[in-house]
Amino acid sequence: MPFIETALAGAYIIEPRVFEDHRGYFFECYNKNSFDKETGADVTFVQDNESYSGFGTLRGLHYQAGEHAQAKLVRVIHGKVLDVAVDLREDSPTYGQHISVELTAENRKQLFVPRGFGHGFVVLSETALFAYKCDNFYNKESEGGIMYNDPKLDINWGIEEKDIVLSEKDGILPTFGNHRKAI
Repeated sequence: MPFIETALAGAYIIEPRVFEDHRGYFFECYNKNSFDKETGADVTFVQDNESYSGFGTLRGLHYQAGEHAQAKLVRVIHGKVLDVAVDLREDSPTYGQHISVELTAENRKQLFVPRGFGHGFVVLSETALFAYKCDNFYNKESEGGIMYNDPKLDINWGIEEKDIVLSEKDGILPTFGNHRKAI
């Protein structure tokens, strides 16, 4: 199972080894020993989440601050998304930079998003089933976010602006320069 480090230190694209035959397929989507060895991270996931969304739904950019910060291992079970991680670690040489990865049910790629990153995705298919593991429990008081279309971040979400569907909460997130910096 290749672990490919991205341009943002600590963030990895993981390509599982898939075994397919006439019955279907099998793959190991997480193995703590391999994960720790390949990433150097000592992460213990404590919560699994899943979301189902239609085309154009954009969830993000979200993060948990302070002691409630979360690392995530994300993947798509059905459909296709553009997944985005933004480095919010102020002491990082890649602070304010982002990566984008297309995650699909077909390519079965996963993205490991370390603590200290903002995260979001947009659905590129008719529908998508998105699943992710977190290494810390959600804490409402510690949630933060950055507006998806912040000009400083200049993220290309891969679809037209008119097709983006946001929650009310995501539509009023602060800009990168004004977000909560307690990561």
